[in-house]
Amino acid sequence: MDRNSTIGLVLIGLIITVFSVMNQPSEAEVKAAQKKEAAAAQKAEKKTNAAKKSVANTARTTSNSSTIVAKGEITTLENKELRIELNSKGGMLAGVYLKSYKSYKDFAGKKDNALCLFEDGDAHNQLVLSTAKGKIYTKDYLFELVKSSKNKAVYEAKFAEGTIRQTYALKKGHDLSYNIEVLDNKGFILDNTVLNWAADFKKTERLFTEQRRVSTICFNQTESGLDYLSETSSESGVAEEDIEWVAFKQSYFSAILHPTNAFPKKGTKFYIENFKDGHPQAWTHLKGYHATMALDFQNNAASFNWFFGPNDYEVLKNYGSGYDDILNFGWGLFRWINIYAVQPIFNLLINNGMAIGWAILVLTLILKTILMPVQWKMFVSSVKMRILKPEIDELNAKYPKQEDAMKKQMEMMSLYRESGASPLAGCVPMLIQMPILLAVFRFFPAAFELRQKGFLWAEDLSSFDSILDFGFHIPVYGDHISLFTLLMAGTTLAYTYMNSGNMQQPQQPGMPDMRIIMYIFPFMMIFFFNNYSAGLSYYYFISTLLSIVMMLLIKYFFVNEEKLKVKMAERKANNAANPKVKKKSKFQERLEEMQRQQQEMLKNRKK
Repeated sequence: MDRNSTIGLVLIGLIITVFSVMNQPSEAEVKAAQKKEAAAAQKAEKKTNAAKKSVANTARTTSNSSTIVAKGEITTLENKELRIELNSKGGMLAGVYLKSYKSYKDFAGKKDNALCLFEDGDAHNQLVLSTAKGKIYTKDYLFELVKSSKNKAVYEAKFAEGTIRQTYALKKGHDLSYNIEVLDNKGFILDNTVLNWAADFKKTERLFTEQRRVSTICFNQTESGLDYLSETSSESGVAEEDIEWVAFKQSYFSAILHPTNAFPKKGTKFYIENFKDGHPQAWTHLKGYHATMALDFQNNAASFNWFFGPNDYEVLKNYGSGYDDILNFGWGLFRWINIYAVQPIFNLLINNGMAIGWAILVLTLILKTILMPVQWKMFVSSVKMRILKPEIDELNAKYPKQEDAMKKQMEMMSLYRESGASPLAGCVPMLIQMPILLAVFRFFPAAFELRQKGFLWAEDLSSFDSILDFGFHIPVYGDHISLFTLLMAGTTLAYTYMNSGNMQQPQQPGMPDMRIIMYIFPFMMIFFFNNYSAGLSYYYFISTLLSIVMMLLIKYFFVNEEKLKVKMAERKANNAANPKVKKKSKFQERLEEMQRQQQEMLKNRKK
């Protein structure tokens, strides 16, 4: 392995390390979670049980006016995928449960409870209506349930200015229609009406820090497309364009509100609250989502569709509204690789009945096969540079002085050209592999297909695999041992050892020895990847193992070093015997000019 290839590997390692450090929970967070989670969960459970009970002393509406109340009654709608809880106080959406999924707590405990996105008390959708006398906040008023069935509920509240009707109807799948009507409008100023939607999403995953880290509000603008608030801190934002839809997103599930008529930009704003240590919901809920949306009433009515479901690429894509843009598959080139290469291949394997673990293996084989010509090029380049090393050492001895650096560089370039070698030939293939390596770094943690799918000893590939739990926390490392991480680090160490003979010593004093850096990197991986998705560690383990196999096959069956050495010598001899007059390249002309200027500067200094 030549210097450029080594530098490329180091750069990849450093980039992955940076990504890893950014995603690691702090020691303080881990300790706080261990101390507070049990108590917070118990408190939340009591809150859930109390909220689901009907309140006997709830105030009722009169025939001609609404009443401000403290609590309301819960009505439930259900279909195959969703259980929706509605509260008569405000006629609001109170709780959402996904019946086909469960939280990690229930998964580990082998319970069949439906996954709760949020429950009564965690959310509200209220209308803020303008009148000549001021504003009316519907969240405070009792709505009468005038019609209900298994999948539909109609609420009405009478005010002096008119009647507000809210209709909820479950469709098939993960959709809930929501309609607002103003009947007998006598004093509502509808142009100034806004819808306040807020929800505190509950913790559902084992990797709580990762789940919280990718949670935010996304919104699709009519012209500029997708935008979103910060994923790492509290942030507010104001709409600069009309908004087609708003998504409250977390790692594996989202709630998306899509109006029939876009939300006007004037009066539309968003806020994401990042719960800090000490907040009562810091270890039971992800974040606080808040959206204030101006409404475009048509004929005294506004309609919407709510999506409550998984962040599954195929599910979101089928809506045809750009919902799949919220998936955290990386940005730019990395996202394109995942969307147009990795995801289609992965889905094809899964849709044909292949188990997740084997699908990752086959996906890795396909990607490595596609990249085999690149690895071939890297290996041949490293062999050529090793063959030329004695001559390069001679040039280094011939030109030891700094002022002769230009001469040495020109002779090296001539040597490379005559021998058919290039120091960049090993670096360029490495740069080709880097986008794929970094793309899968985002793909597997975001791939919904891995959630709660086991393989070998890993019970959930979307979380870390643990073969030993310590019962205490080790700073940086964690409270467990991940076997896939150890295997990944082991194969990386073996791959480094196999290439260590090709790594060059530093040619100048003070330069780091690349061999030491490359040996340190596998040990760093043990710490950084111990708390990562097992699916990601498994992929890197298989990928490195296949790289070792391919390198051995190329070395012993496809590339004969002695024949290559003879071929390079013959080419060099032919070029020496039959020199061709070639036009100097612009780079060579610039190099010669720099050499001339350097020599002039040295002469002037001596004078």
